Amino acid sequence: MLRTILFKSVLFIWFLAFSPLLVIGLISSKLERLLVVTDAWGVLFITRIIGGIKYEIHYPLNSENGIPVQHNINQRLDGRTIIAAKHMSVLEVAVLVTHIPNAFFIMKRELLWIPIYGWAFKRIGLIGVNRTRGATNMLKLTESVMNNIMKDMTLIIFPEGTRVAPEQKVPLKRGLLFLAENLKLPITPVSTDSGLYWPKRGKIKPGIAHICIGQELPSSATLTEIQSAINQPYC
Repeated sequence: MLRTILFKSVLFIWFLAFSPLLVIGLISSKLERLLVVTDAWGVLFITRIIGGIKYEIHYPLNSENGIPVQHNINQRLDGRTIIAAKHMSVLEVAVLVTHIPNAFFIMKRELLWIPIYGWAFKRIGLIGVNRTRGATNMLKLTESVMNNIMKDMTLIIFPEGTRVAPEQKVPLKRGLLFLAENLKLPITPVSTDSGLYWPKRGKIKPGIAHICIGQELPSSATLTEIQSAINQPYC
């Protein structure tokens, strides 16, 4: 429990100390993105040093002449896909932000109202969604996502809509299907077990969390197929 208290305290201090830089970064979206990514690297550093939690990223195997080969980790994700990720902790958020260039998220619009951090998120293209406005909101959301995609940005979405505990099954939001079908974008599933080490509630546990990037699914994939892909326990 002492490690958990220390970890959360240091993380809070880090976010607080970094806030003035984010205010300065508001003058430029490029500068703000650099600062947000730096902030995320700081989170990963604190998570490793104080929390004792490391991470490994696993890519899908490709095949050349019938021989499986490791994915080229230098290959850039160019925004022409939707990253649909399992969400268990802040860890996978920080990993995805630092490893996927020009990433942006769809989140509850209330999060964009948070002083400084919410402003920074909006400045770099994160999109807030009003979940109470139904079809009208989805059409507006699709247009906003398309505009970002055309700027070579990569959409990352957590289709469960919230952090979940290990082994917990949460129905996926249908908005993912709407976006994929209307924008004709394939879906790249990402699974993780970070909740074993950094749970939504309770104490953290040192270990190695796995971020697993799965095989690309077509834009016509069903919720069942997507859910199965992001709930893979191992890579």
